[in-house]
Amino acid sequence: MHKASASDLTLTANYAKAAQNIKLLVLDIDGTISGESNTISAPVKEAIAAVQAKGIQVAIATGRMYCSALRFHQEINSLLPLSAYQGAWIQDPANQKIHRHWAVSKDMAHQLLDYFEQPHLRSLLSVHFYINDQLYVRDLSPETQIYAQRSGINPIAVGDLRQVLSNEPTKILALCDDTEAINELLGNLRRQYTPAELYLTTSVATFFEAANPLVNKGTAVRYIAEELLGLESSNVMTIGDNFNDFEMLQYAGIGVAMGNAPEGVQAIAQWVAPHVEKDGVATAIEKFLLS
Repeated sequence: MHKASASDLTLTANYAKAAQNIKLLVLDIDGTISGESNTISAPVKEAIAAVQAKGIQVAIATGRMYCSALRFHQEINSLLPLSAYQGAWIQDPANQKIHRHWAVSKDMAHQLLDYFEQPHLRSLLSVHFYINDQLYVRDLSPETQIYAQRSGINPIAVGDLRQVLSNEPTKILALCDDTEAINELLGNLRRQYTPAELYLTTSVATFFEAANPLVNKGTAVRYIAEELLGLESSNVMTIGDNFNDFEMLQYAGIGVAMGNAPEGVQAIAQWVAPHVEKDGVATAIEKFLLS
């Protein structure tokens, strides 16, 4: 039998003390509350409902489109605005009020498109422009079709994406099955653009994402917590599984990474939950908020 060390007991006591202050739980969708099935399991839904019954509010912060994330928001009976597109679009489904819409400038969108359409990249990448909560693509590549089916949306193929840039994109995504190519793309563009010019991240290993420089899930969670609810970071618990969750895990009083998260994400979390396919969110909720 394992005998708890003094450090183990101190850590447990610190967790218990921190958990007493939690008034807001913010959850990512893909890889966190939803796995391969693209649904929320019964144990996770039950744990979320139990938290809400205790008076703790629950919100979603996702890289998904608003329209794609809405069914998850409704399924967990959240009463708070939904943070979509990494927090670039925050909208309250109850009254349709848009609290935030921070888009990528037209000039920056043109620059990124020029970069993506270099000969050595054009055949590799499926480029997605998200404008007014609709998805515009050059063509319906197999990768885009798989993405659209999982997201429950209908992409609009327009050929030359410059045709739709009379409006600013909420987010720009480059999709490629070659994860090394995505990592190289991220590295190259991070050398080309500062964080003050663009927010660049990956939400899964095959998705490169670009957004307004003010955007990340940390600023979105801060807005919900501090501006709307009058809370502090110590009152917030967040759970996520990828690099686009980095900022909200750092912001929260308790930041939990999923067991399926990359090592770099697990390293900055205060605790690592079991894998999404093992209902890790339910385990994390029970450990911190229900025990």
